[in-house]
Amino acid sequence: MDSGQRPSDQTEKSESTVERDREAAALVGPRIAGRIARLGTETAFAVSAEAATFAAQGHHVYPFHLGDLNIPTPSNVVEASFKAIRDGKTGYCPNAGIPQLRAAVAADVSASHGLSYSAENVAIQPGGKPVIGKFILALMNSGDEVLYPNPGYPIYESQIEFHGGVAVPYGYLEGEHGFVIDIDALEAAITPRTRLLVLNDLQNPMGAECSAAEFEHLAELVLRHDLTVLCDEAYFDIRYSGTSASLASLPGMAERSVILYTFSKKFAMTGWRLGAAIGPREIIEVIAKLNVNDESCSNHFIQYGALEGLTGDQSGPRDIVSVLRERRDAAVGLLNATPGIRCYRPKATFYLFPNVTGAMRSKGLTDVEDFRRAVLHETGVSVCSRVHFGRPQPGESEQYVRLAYSGIDTPQIVEGLGRLKAYLAGDPSDV
Repeated sequence: MDSGQRPSDQTEKSESTVERDREAAALVGPRIAGRIARLGTETAFAVSAEAATFAAQGHHVYPFHLGDLNIPTPSNVVEASFKAIRDGKTGYCPNAGIPQLRAAVAADVSASHGLSYSAENVAIQPGGKPVIGKFILALMNSGDEVLYPNPGYPIYESQIEFHGGVAVPYGYLEGEHGFVIDIDALEAAITPRTRLLVLNDLQNPMGAECSAAEFEHLAELVLRHDLTVLCDEAYFDIRYSGTSASLASLPGMAERSVILYTFSKKFAMTGWRLGAAIGPREIIEVIAKLNVNDESCSNHFIQYGALEGLTGDQSGPRDIVSVLRERRDAAVGLLNATPGIRCYRPKATFYLFPNVTGAMRSKGLTDVEDFRRAVLHETGVSVCSRVHFGRPQPGESEQYVRLAYSGIDTPQIVEGLGRLKAYLAGDPSDV
């Protein structure tokens, strides 16, 4: 010990060092798990924030950016849920869902798909989105490759990478009547490590729908490469003409498919958070076990509302589709009358994915995000762009934006897209 240093000096110095260490640790904060760096998000919500900021500055915004519904949930669904609350259905319920709802979902999907499901093939979920993560947890090992659509719902890629898989995108091409899967590129992307295929038919953001030939080709690839499929059919019942079909209905596919089912769209129940996984019993049992670990069970009384939705008066869902059809027709007509824009008329979903390459060129813009922001600030029309639905793939040359017409009434569609048309036509008097 230095003769000039007292023991108390050492104690004070030691206490000071400890305090500095504590302060430094507080500044650094907790050590976040490394896997969080692999977790993505829905950047459409960032567009919502931009639109909200623009509106707060006194501007009128036409909200085409988020796929929520501004249509009321059918009254019979609401009343059945309230009755269930009054009847005391406010505690825990079976992890896989109440038996009556599981049976009703099984009957509904069996009838629409030409299959034979029972309650044991159904696990009720707190929304459709949890089916994505639980499908991946149940069937994907670390390092497995999973094929997913891009452009597509961004949570597929996020969940695959977060859980240690390798997300392998496949794309779409412009066909004669709508977008079609680039089957050749999808097939070329399959390797010995490929285990799963995510198929979002009636697709977000493109409104794309598989033809019978596409389904046949996909089924052949699934069987040949021993794949399991997530059939995301969230928009199966948002149908304006024709009949929705499913890959799961093809021979040998039901045994290899988990169907993502949701009440959010058909019954305008987005905020109620209720959906289901339907598939082979052995997979559904694993998903139900994940329910136990994640949320215990889905909301009890809401399930009685959903049961009424499936088994009671069906005028509500019909009215929802009727309103959405009117909105689609108004939007598609105006977009195709706008210089530099071309847009398919999808037979299902509530999304449009117009090609805006010519419109961008007319404004001297090369970045689709610059175009999106210019449209917002010049017209108030708020849309998402292609980049909000996955990392652009090599070779993409055309530019697209996505419009959701589920949360905006027809008069506002006409007014907003009229302003967009005037802006792109160079008529400032109408903007």
